[in-house]
Amino acid sequence: MTSALIVIDMQQGFLDPHWGPTANRPECEANVAQLIGAWRSEGAPIVVVRHDSRDPASPLHPDSPGNALIDEVAAVHPALFVSKSVNSAFYGEPSLDAWLREAGIGRLVLCGIQTNMCVETTARMGGNLGYELVVPLDATRTFDLTGPDGHVVSAADLMAVTAANLHGGGFATVTTTAAVLAQR
Repeated sequence: MTSALIVIDMQQGFLDPHWGPTANRPECEANVAQLIGAWRSEGAPIVVVRHDSRDPASPLHPDSPGNALIDEVAAVHPALFVSKSVNSAFYGEPSLDAWLREAGIGRLVLCGIQTNMCVETTARMGGNLGYELVVPLDATRTFDLTGPDGHVVSAADLMAVTAANLHGGGFATVTTTAAVLAQR
């Protein structure tokens, strides 16, 4: 089965302090670069997804320099480039689902930012749409998040919960970059 690498929201704006002081998984970018390298060497399809925020104050707004992709991803000539303004890459333009079905791709490897937002939402939708999903968790990262009661949930805890939601919930196989590369 053909696998597509889906690189989600690897944008300069996520370096902005707007997101808070803690970004975990400093190896995320290097792991994403390794995945991109493996897919490129095989000529396998890479899909790049960019979040185009509708909020003019957001570092991810199209008029902001933060909307730009990080260098490792900007250098990719993707088989498909998706622009979205919500959490799921399946609600972007052009249609990811239509493109995948037309290309006969049934297995998706998701990586990028934020683990518990756009990566998890895309994985859940992909699972519901019948795709086989793989998420190398160390090729994602996120930030601390404050709940409605003011309690701060750490990025590490958010990643652990995302792993449990996706893997335990049957949406995706949660694994490592090394494991994905060993299976190529």
